[in-house]
Amino acid sequence: MKKILSLILICISTTSFSQIDRDQLSLDISKADAANTELLKQFIWKRASVVTVSGAVKLNTLSEFSFDATGKLIGKNIDAESTVKQKPGIRGAIQQNAAEDNLDYVQKALQLSLDYTFMSKGELLDFFSKAEITEKDGVIEATAKDVKVKGDVVTMRVESATKLFLYKKFTSMLGTDPISGEINYGKFNSGVSHGTTSVLTLPAKNAVITSENKDYTIRVQ
Repeated sequence: MKKILSLILICISTTSFSQIDRDQLSLDISKADAANTELLKQFIWKRASVVTVSGAVKLNTLSEFSFDATGKLIGKNIDAESTVKQKPGIRGAIQQNAAEDNLDYVQKALQLSLDYTFMSKGELLDFFSKAEITEKDGVIEATAKDVKVKGDVVTMRVESATKLFLYKKFTSMLGTDPISGEINYGKFNSGVSHGTTSVLTLPAKNAVITSENKDYTIRVQ
């Protein structure tokens, strides 16, 4: 009897969405995300990123973000500081060119992370229409592939009560190089959800990019 009861409780605590209206779920989540983004548009914030290669810090970057009048997210690089000592002469020039290429690679990786952070309504509807979805302890978890590019895999965790994101994980491609990332979300006291931290892994460069979104302030109108 105890074993039967345990099985029943497990079935109750973990709900499969095989018989749930996926269209309604995706609409609810996309609607909550759109409303939250509208509230987020009043803020300006900074993203501090640390790039490590083989475990050693090589680069620190700082960017500022805000939404423009059309609702597009705009990022502006404020600072980029390398920890690599500059070599003299021609070797220094070669080193500088390599540093610029590496910075461009980092910026492309960070942009890809933003693309998975802020997905369009159409992308969300498509994602949830084909995702494997479960719910447990007030959290909806969904996983699907071929979300933004062919072969990528994305997992999302959504708070059941608010339909707002808690966490995203993805494996994708940066050009011809593999990339994986994790994105964490938090809430202000007002209930507005926002990205807090992210970790990107770039095996082709043996690099990891750890980022923190901070200094959220309401823009002066």
